[in-house]
Amino acid sequence: MATEEITIVCNHCDRDIPSPNIDLHRVHCARNLEKCKICGDMVPKKHAEEHFLNTHAPVPCSMCKETIERDVFDSHKGEICPKRIVTCEFCEFPLPAVDLAEHQEVCGNRTELCYQCNSYVRLRETYNHETKCPGTVLNNVGSSRYFFLSALVSFRNSGSELNLLAKLSVVVAWILMFRRIPRAAEGDGNGRRRRDGNGVSHKKLFFTIAITVSRTDQGTSGLRHRQDPRMPPQGVRLHIQDRYVMMDNGILQVTLSKPGGIITGIKYNGIDNVLEVHNKETNRGYWDLHWNEPGGKGIFDVISGVTFRVIVDTEEQVEISFVRTWDPSLEGKYIPLNIDKRFIMLRGSSGVYSYGIYEHLKEWPGFELGETRIAFKLRKDKFHYMAMADDRKRIMPFPDDLCKGRCQTLDYQEASLLTAPCDPLLQGEVDDKYQYSCENKDLRVHGWISFDPPVGFWQITPSNEFRSGGPLKQNLTSHVGPTTLAVFHSTHYAGKTMMPRFECGEPWKKVYGPVFIYLNSTANRDESLYLWDDAKIKMISEVESWPYSFVASEDYPKSAERGRARGRLLIRDRFISNDLISAKGAYVGLAPPGEAGSWQIECKGYQFWAIAVEDGYFSIENVRPGEYILYAWVPGFIGDYRNDTIVSVTSGCKIEMGDIVYEPPRDGPTLWEIGIPDRKASEFFIPDPDHTLVNRALVHHQDRFRQYGLWKRYTDLYPNDDLVYTVGVSDYRRDWFFAQVPRKKGDVHEGTTWQIRFKLENIDQKADYKLRVAIASATLAELQVRVNDAEANRPLFTTGLVGRDNSIARHGIHGVYMLYTVNIPGNRFVQGDNTIFLKQPRCNGPFQGIMYDYLRLEGPP
Repeated sequence: MATEEITIVCNHCDRDIPSPNIDLHRVHCARNLEKCKICGDMVPKKHAEEHFLNTHAPVPCSMCKETIERDVFDSHKGEICPKRIVTCEFCEFPLPAVDLAEHQEVCGNRTELCYQCNSYVRLRETYNHETKCPGTVLNNVGSSRYFFLSALVSFRNSGSELNLLAKLSVVVAWILMFRRIPRAAEGDGNGRRRRDGNGVSHKKLFFTIAITVSRTDQGTSGLRHRQDPRMPPQGVRLHIQDRYVMMDNGILQVTLSKPGGIITGIKYNGIDNVLEVHNKETNRGYWDLHWNEPGGKGIFDVISGVTFRVIVDTEEQVEISFVRTWDPSLEGKYIPLNIDKRFIMLRGSSGVYSYGIYEHLKEWPGFELGETRIAFKLRKDKFHYMAMADDRKRIMPFPDDLCKGRCQTLDYQEASLLTAPCDPLLQGEVDDKYQYSCENKDLRVHGWISFDPPVGFWQITPSNEFRSGGPLKQNLTSHVGPTTLAVFHSTHYAGKTMMPRFECGEPWKKVYGPVFIYLNSTANRDESLYLWDDAKIKMISEVESWPYSFVASEDYPKSAERGRARGRLLIRDRFISNDLISAKGAYVGLAPPGEAGSWQIECKGYQFWAIAVEDGYFSIENVRPGEYILYAWVPGFIGDYRNDTIVSVTSGCKIEMGDIVYEPPRDGPTLWEIGIPDRKASEFFIPDPDHTLVNRALVHHQDRFRQYGLWKRYTDLYPNDDLVYTVGVSDYRRDWFFAQVPRKKGDVHEGTTWQIRFKLENIDQKADYKLRVAIASATLAELQVRVNDAEANRPLFTTGLVGRDNSIARHGIHGVYMLYTVNIPGNRFVQGDNTIFLKQPRCNGPFQGIMYDYLRLEGPP
C-alpha cells in the first residue's frame, strides 16, 4: 500500500509543496515570485508590473481619454462614456452621446412632409401624427389588416414580378407596421417613437427593407444613392423644350437654358424662383472663369454650352450635360478648353448636384487660369440672413446698400462704410466680402436663409480633392448680393504664384466637383434659424457619401476604383527630446510631385489630406489613381515635410507606408523664440478696429483679425518710433503687432524697422548662430536683417521682393508660408545686450508688409 506523500505549506505562496522539496522551493519562491496585492495570484517578479497593467490597472478610454477602473470599463464604454457613439432617434445619424441632447433638440424640430395628409409634421411628433393622420389607411387596426391581407393576395397573382426575397421583405415590412399600431401607448410621453430593444427604429427597418425590394426588383440598375425616407411617389422627370430644360423630382424644379446650361430658375416650397428674377438669365446661376493668354489681358467668361446631351434619364436620376468645345477659330476669344458642365437630380433629394470636366488637348495653345467657380445670385427680397459657421452668421446688408448715396467706398472697391442702409441697425458698419473668407478645410457648407417663407439655400462641398492650394487655402464664400459661391480655384490670398500656366503641348484634364446645392424649409417662421443646423447635418451626410456612387462620368472614379495610404508620422528633434515625438495633429497629404511645401500653390491636380491622430497615425482615404508625393506639416514645428518616394495609387490599392520620420529644420538649442509655429499670425497682437469702421459680427470674435482697417492701427500705436520687443520682458500676445506694415506720414508711407533686444552670454565667436524666420504672409515686401547696427549699408540678409498674398488688405491672417534661415556669425554678437533689426523698406502703399508666423534664434550645436 502506497504511503501518502507528506507536504508542507509554503508560507510565501501558500501552496502545498512535497516536504523533500520545501527548502529549495522556499529559496526559489522568495527570490522569483511575489503575491499580487489585488487578486492574490503569485506572479513572477519580473512580470509583476506587466500583470498589474494587463489585469488590474485602470484603462484609458480611447474616446473620452478618461482613466477607468478595469472592472467597470465595459459598462463605461457601452453606457456611460460621454464620447460613445449613439444615434439620433430622428435622423439615425451617429454622434457622441455628449452632443445627443443638443442635436435632437434641433433635429426633432425639423419638419417632414406627410404625403398622406400633405401637411408638415415635426419629427418629434411623427409617431403621434402617424397614429392620428386623417389621410393614412393605417388609422386603425382593421384597415392595416385589410392592407396586409391585400398584399398577401397580390403575391398570389404576381407570378415572376417579384422573387421570394422581395415578397418576404414586403411581408416583414407590413408586419412591422401592423405591430406598431396598437402600441401607441409605448411612446416616451413626448410624442417620440420608442426604439426596439436592438436600438433600430421601425422606420429604419422599413427603409432598409424597401431598399432591398428595389434592388432585388431592378437588379444592377437599382438605386445608386442614399434615398430620403420621405421619398415622394414622383420620380425624377426631365422636360426638354426648345430653349430650356427642366428637372423636376416633386420637391424642387430646376430650369436651365438650352444649350447654354445656365440655371435660370429654381422653384421650391412655394417660391417660383429662389434666384434673382430681376437679373438677366445669364446672371442667376452659372459657371464662370477668369483667364488670359500668356502675357495677355484677363478675360472674364460666363461658361455657356453649345451642345446639350442627356446622360441619364430614369425615375431615380437625371444627369444632363452642357458642353462647350474649342477649336482654333476661337483662339483669343475663348479659353482653349473643352468644358463639360454636368447637373444631376436624384429622386427624393432636396437639391441638385453639379460638376465640370475641363480638358486641354496637347496641340492647343497655352493659357493661364486665374479663377473658376459656380455663382448663384439669390432673390434680394427674400434672402437676408447669411450663415457660414456657428459663429459667423448674421443679417446682411441689402445690395442696394452698396450703391452711391447709401455707402462710402473705403480704401478699395470691395470695402464700404454703410451710411444710409435700408436696415437702420446696420448704419455705421463696414461691409467687405473678404471678411467672410474661409479656409478650405473649414469651408463645407454656407448659404442663406429667407424668413418669408422660411427657406434655406446652401452650397455644400463634400470634398476638397478638386480645390486648389490644399487645406489652408482661403476662398470666398457668401456675401452681399445675396451671392453664394462654390470656388474651385482662385488666386486670392496667394497671388500669381497660384495661377497655373498651361503650355502648348501640355495635355490636361480635371474634374471640379460635384458640389451640392441644398434647399430646405420649415413650416414655422420662428424656426427659420434651425435651417442652418439642418444644413450642417446634410453636409455631414454628403461628406460621408463621398465619393458619390451615382456620378455617370468615367472621369470620376467611384469608391472601389480609388486607393488608400496609411502610415505614421513621427518627429525627430534632439533638442526637444531624445525620443521620437508623435506628430499628432499633423496635416498629412498626397499631392502632385513638387518641392517641399509646393502643395500650397498646386492647382493643376488633386490633393488628399488627413490629420494625424494619436501617436501620429494617419489614413488618407479615397485617393484617385495617379502619382503623388507625401507632404506634411506639423503645428508646433517649423518647415515642410516631403517624402522623396513617388506614391503610385492604383484602383483599389491599400498602401502601407510604415513609420515616417520628419526632422524639422534645427541646428542648435533655442536661445529665444517669438510666436507659435502654426503658419498664422493670429497669436500676435490684434488691435481693436477704429470705432467708426466696425463689423459688429466680428466684435469679440476669434477671427477679430477680419475687421477692416487694422493695418492703419500700426500708425496709431507707433506714430513716430517702431516696435521694440525685449526678450524675457515683452509678451508677443500684446507687444508684437500682427503685421509689419508701413507707417503713414501725411500723404505718404515710410518703411518700418522692428527691433528684437536680447542678452547673450558665453558667445562662441567662431561658430554660426541661426535665426529662423517663418513668414505667414507677404505682400510685395522685403525683409532685411541687420545685427547690432541698424545703419549698416548692406544687410546681413535680405529676402528680396517677395509675396503677392494681399492678405493684409483682405483680412486673412496668413497667405503662402515661407521659411528663411539667416546665418549669423558669432562675431556679430557682443557679450550682454544685442539687437536684431528687422526692416521692411517697401512702402508704395498701405498693404505692403509681412505677417510673421514664428521667429527663433538657435545657438551653435
